[in-house]
Amino acid sequence: MLFEMGEQIREARKKRHVSQAEVANALGMSRTTIGQIENGTVQEIGVRKLIRVLEFFNLELRVRSAGKPPTLDELRKEDR
Repeated sequence: MLFEMGEQIREARKKRHVSQAEVANALGMSRTTIGQIENGTVQEIGVRKLIRVLEFFNLELRVRSAGKPPTLDELRKEDR
């Protein structure tokens, strides 16, 4: 789950043509933390910090039941 979220954050960052360092500077975080989030290897990250990163890229965090298949809307969003 963290790996998939990190991939989406990386894709959003690359679409905006900003570096990890630029994101880190804008959010008051370290470049290392941004890299770890993108790689899904971050050890500890607070929800507020994660939400700041997601909001920076106009992304949102969604919660659904584990093991439940994705909805049609979720599948359509993945194709974009």
